[in-house]
Amino acid sequence: MSVTPTTTAKTTAPGRGEASRRRGLPPRGRRREFTTRRGLRIAAFMAPAAVFVAVFTYYPMIAGGQMAFRNWKLTDLTDTSWVGLKNFGDVFADPAWGTVLGNSAVWVVGSIVPQLLIGFALALWLRRRFRFRGLYQALIFFPWAISGFLIGILFRWLFNSEFGVVNDLLQKAGLIDEPIAWLADPRTAMAAVLIANIWYGVTFFAIMILAALQSIPDELYEAAALDGAGKARTLFQITIPYIRTTLALTVLLRVIWIFNFPDLIFGMTGGGPNNETHIVTTWMIKITQQGDYGRASALGLLVVAGLLVFAVFFLMATREKKGVRS
Repeated sequence: MSVTPTTTAKTTAPGRGEASRRRGLPPRGRRREFTTRRGLRIAAFMAPAAVFVAVFTYYPMIAGGQMAFRNWKLTDLTDTSWVGLKNFGDVFADPAWGTVLGNSAVWVVGSIVPQLLIGFALALWLRRRFRFRGLYQALIFFPWAISGFLIGILFRWLFNSEFGVVNDLLQKAGLIDEPIAWLADPRTAMAAVLIANIWYGVTFFAIMILAALQSIPDELYEAAALDGAGKARTLFQITIPYIRTTLALTVLLRVIWIFNFPDLIFGMTGGGPNNETHIVTTWMIKITQQGDYGRASALGLLVVAGLLVFAVFFLMATREKKGVRS
């Protein structure tokens, strides 16, 4: 008995490649062919942003940079001759340079360390679940939305020697007998601006660290609890190593921002008394106000170069080995 095979017609739906060709699209998995027309279209969309950045960012940077090597003073615009490194030498030879540089180091270190510790503690507290946690988060994060210059004016009133709240509270607590001229005394002026900056910057650390803490799996803490690990051991062996990268980047960003943060100091002291609260950036603004754009531009290039070197060495020192989390 023989069986004659029958041929059946198989109806298949058009594949994705065929459907894509019908719509004029490239098949899935294949890159779209780059054409001159497509490139011009992309360039046309990018052109407005590129022009905006070039005009308002790169051109001022280049123009300001070349001022550092010229005799550029508002008192005599007829002579803008090339002077080479003279402006840099004038910056180093200024008697206030040593004081300003020391103030900048105190300003950065004295702000970063308390901000990091207090912000870390607040982030750990806000990670817990409790009633009105959202309200507490809003109250803690609110200062970050306020201008630094306005914060400076606010604290200038708080530290006022005649009717400031700080002196009033200290006198009522019996800690001082007479009002202290916080912002007029060279011994206390830097401490006052540091207190204001610490209060202002704690919020940033709390926000960043809290976001990193929320990414840690709860299973790690449960396993640590089963192993009998205490709070200190959990903190130093789980929490900190897990968010180490976030901590390093946050510290780097804050160092750069605080070093370039003259707003609060100008709002409180204006750099006084006797340059005791001047940092590099506030001193640069003061030199600009005096009309010596060449020396101010030289100081600005020194700031950029210093921060660039710091950022490179900081990232090299804090980077993790490939495949290993410290």
